[in-house]
Amino acid sequence: MDSISMISSLIFIFCASCFSGANSSTLGVNYVSPLLEIQERERAPSSVQLTAAYGVLNRLIPSHFSSFEFHVIPKEHCGGESCFTISNHPGSAREGSPEILVSGTTAVEILSGLHWYLKYWCGAHISWSKTGGAQLASVPNPGSLPAVQDAGVVVKRPVPWSYYQNAVTSSYTFAWWDWERWEQEIDWMALQGINLPLAFTGQEAIWQKVFKNFNISNSNLDDFFGGPAFLAWSRMGNLHRWGGPLPQRWLDQQLILQKKILARMFELGMTPAVHLSVLPAFSGNVPAALKHVFPSAKINRLGNWFTVNSDPRWCCTYLLDATDPLFVEIGKAFIEQQLKEYGRSSHIYNCDTFDENTPPVDDPEYISSLGATIFEGMQSADSDAVWLMQGWLFTYDPFWRPPQMKALLHSVPLGKLIVLDLYAEVKPIWATSKQFYGTPYIWCMLHNFAGNIEMYGVLDAVGLGPVEARISDNSTMVGVGMSMEGIEQNPVVYDFMAEMAFQHNPVDVKAWINLYSRRRYGRFVQPMQDAWNILYHTIYNCTDGAYDKNRDVIVAFPDVDPKFISTLQIALNDIHEQDGKRYLGRAILEEANDSYDKPHLWYSNSDVIHALKLFLESGNQLTDSSTYRYDLIDLTRQALAKYANELFLDVIEAYKLDDLHAVSHLSQKFLGLVKDMDMLLGCHDGFLLGPWIESAKKLAQDEDQERQFEWNARTQITMWFDNSEEEASLLRDYGNKYWSGLLRDYYGPRAAIYFKFLIASLEEGKGFSLRGWRREWIKLTNNWQNSRNVFPVKSTGDALKVSQWLFEKYLQDLGSHDHLGYNNNNNPV
Repeated sequence: MDSISMISSLIFIFCASCFSGANSSTLGVNYVSPLLEIQERERAPSSVQLTAAYGVLNRLIPSHFSSFEFHVIPKEHCGGESCFTISNHPGSAREGSPEILVSGTTAVEILSGLHWYLKYWCGAHISWSKTGGAQLASVPNPGSLPAVQDAGVVVKRPVPWSYYQNAVTSSYTFAWWDWERWEQEIDWMALQGINLPLAFTGQEAIWQKVFKNFNISNSNLDDFFGGPAFLAWSRMGNLHRWGGPLPQRWLDQQLILQKKILARMFELGMTPAVHLSVLPAFSGNVPAALKHVFPSAKINRLGNWFTVNSDPRWCCTYLLDATDPLFVEIGKAFIEQQLKEYGRSSHIYNCDTFDENTPPVDDPEYISSLGATIFEGMQSADSDAVWLMQGWLFTYDPFWRPPQMKALLHSVPLGKLIVLDLYAEVKPIWATSKQFYGTPYIWCMLHNFAGNIEMYGVLDAVGLGPVEARISDNSTMVGVGMSMEGIEQNPVVYDFMAEMAFQHNPVDVKAWINLYSRRRYGRFVQPMQDAWNILYHTIYNCTDGAYDKNRDVIVAFPDVDPKFISTLQIALNDIHEQDGKRYLGRAILEEANDSYDKPHLWYSNSDVIHALKLFLESGNQLTDSSTYRYDLIDLTRQALAKYANELFLDVIEAYKLDDLHAVSHLSQKFLGLVKDMDMLLGCHDGFLLGPWIESAKKLAQDEDQERQFEWNARTQITMWFDNSEEEASLLRDYGNKYWSGLLRDYYGPRAAIYFKFLIASLEEGKGFSLRGWRREWIKLTNNWQNSRNVFPVKSTGDALKVSQWLFEKYLQDLGSHDHLGYNNNNNPV
C-alpha cells in the first residue's frame, strides 16, 4: 500500500469524532454568546478574508495555488457553529480547474480545513521552520490530488476558541521578531486553527501617550520599562528598568509592527475590530513618578521579585490600588488610546494584576472590589469588554484559597471574565474549583517553560483532558489553548494540541502517533514507527505530575558544594499499571540532604537510546529530510544530556572518594562531551545561538543600541536577572538553551571552572571553595554577557554522521540492554 493510500485509510480514526452534527455548547459558551454575536457582526468582509487565505496558500505551497478554491460560508451551514468543509470541486474533471473546495466560516476555518486535507489526504506535516519546517514532498502533483468521499467532510469546533501564547512568550520567543517572522507565525496560527492569540507587541508606545496625559514624562518611563528581552516582566510589574531604557525609535517601530500584526489577524477572521486578538489592559502597574504627581493616590510598593539584595534599581515595583479613583481613569485611557491607534478592538482584554504578585489583603470583600474596579476600567472605555485572565496565580500562589478565588472570579458579571486554565495538562484547576465557580474558562496546555529545549510531553493527558473537561457536568469550558512560555520545540506536541480544537472525542494517541511519523517524514519507514512508539510511551507520556523545568547539568550547572550532592541514582525500571495501561515508575534512591534541583527524569534512558538506534537505522532513507535531521539531533541531544547528568555524578562520586585521577579523567570526558554536543547542534539551523543574537542586533539603530540589545539577548539565556560578585541571580539558567555556540562558549567553560575547584580541593587537601567558584563563574558570565563575538547563523556538518559517531562514542553500550519491549497492545512489557 502506498503512503497516501495508507494515510487515507486511517482518516476515519481522527476525523470521525469531528463530523459531529450535535450542538456541543457548554454552559460557558452560553455565557459568552453575546460576545460571540458581536464578534460575528464585526468580522472582516468575506472578500478580505478570502484574499488573506489565498495569501497563506501561496506562501505555503505556491505550486498548488490553483488546485484549491476557498469559500466563506455562514454559520447556518454548520448548524450555527464554526466549521470547515472539504469536498471535491464540482469542476475538478475539467483540465486546469481546482481539484478541492475548502469552505469555512472564517479564513481561519478555511485554512484549518486546508491543513486538515494536507495532513489526512496527502500525508503532509507543517512545523515551525526551526523544527524542520513544512514536509510537503508527499503532496501529489497538481492534477493528482486525492479525492475526498463524495459527501464531503464537515468538521466543527466543539468550543468556539483556540487560544495561543503566554504573557511571557513575547519575551522568550518573540522579542526580536520582524514582520517577516511574524507573518510566518500568523500563517502557522491560521493553519493550526488558532483564532484567539495574544497581541502584546508595541504597547509601550501606547503607554507613553497615556502617561503623558498624567504628566509622566518619557524620561520617567526610562525607569519603568524593561529592556526588549525583559518586557514581559516589566509589563506584569515584576521588575522595572532591567535591560533598559528603551530607545524611542524602537518603541515607534514596535507600534508599527503591532499594527501590521493586528491588520493581518483581522484579515484572516481572527480580528473583527481586533477580533479575537487579545489586547492588554491596565493591571495597576505604574511608574514610580506617579507617586510624586499624585501624592494622595493609593500606591503600594510591591515586595522583592527574585532580585539579589532587593536592588532598588529594578526591584519592588509600584502598584496603584484598584480602589483608587485614578485606577479607572488610567485603565479607561489605556483602552481608549488603543482604540484610537488601532481603530478596532476584539473586546477581549488581558489583565494579570496578581501574576506572582500577592494582594496586600486577603479579605474576600477587598479582593472582590479589586476585581470589580479592574473590570470597570475596561468597561468604561469599551461597553462590550470582556476580561481575559491567566489562571497561573491559582496554581502558583497558596494565597488563593477558595474564598479569595471565588471573590475574584465573581467580582465581574457572568460571561464578562474568561480564565485561562494555564497548566491544565498537568494541574487542571477546573477539576478542583467547581469549574472556576461557574466562570467560563479555556483549557490550556502550558508544556514549556522559558523556551528550554527538552523533549517532553504528556500526550495522553492532551488527547483526553480537553474532551473530559468539556463533557463534564455543568462545564463552563469555552475553548482550548496553548500557553507555552516559549515555542519552536517539540513539534509533535503542538501539532497534536492544535488538533484538539476540532476533536469532539478522546483521541487514540497511539494510532495518531503512527500516522504522525509517516506525515512528519513523508513516507513510511518501519524503524521510525517503532522508534516513535517508544517515544510515545517514554518521553512523550510523562505521568509523574512533576513540574518540568529543564535542569540538566550542562545547561543548569549545580551551584552547590559537592558534599551536598547525592550520587545515588534514580532507578526507572519499576512498572505499575493504571487505567489498563502500564507505566514506568521511579524507585527513589535520593538522599534527603540534596540541596540542588535535580534534573527531571521520568523514563528509562536506555529505552530512549534504543529509539535513537532505530532513528539511525532509518538515516539512509530519510537523511534528505529536514524534519528527520531536526528530530535526530534533538533525540541524540536528549540522550546525551541525560548521560551527561550521570557522568557529572560520577565526577562527584570520585571526588568524595578522594580519587584525583578519576576526577581529572571524568571531568575531561564531561567537557569533551559538551564540545561534541555543540558540534552536533551545529548541524541544524534550529539549534544555533547565532540567529537569536543577530536578530537582536538587527533591530538596533546604532552601536550603543546594538550593544544593549545583544546584552539583553545574552543575559536572558544565562544569568537572566541581577547578581552580585559572589551571589548568582535567583533566576540564573531559567532561560537555558541547548544551542550550538552557547555550549562551547559558555556552558563548557563554566563547568571547567567548577572542575578546576574540585581538583584544587583534592590537591590541597582542603574543602571545596564554593565562594571562589562562584566568583569566577559570575565573572565569566558577566564577561560573556558583555562580549561581542559572532556566532554562525547557518548550520554546517552532516547530522546523520555526527549523530552516529556520538552514539558509538557515548551511548552504544548504554542502550544495548534493559530497554522495554512492547506487546501487541502497545504497552511496555
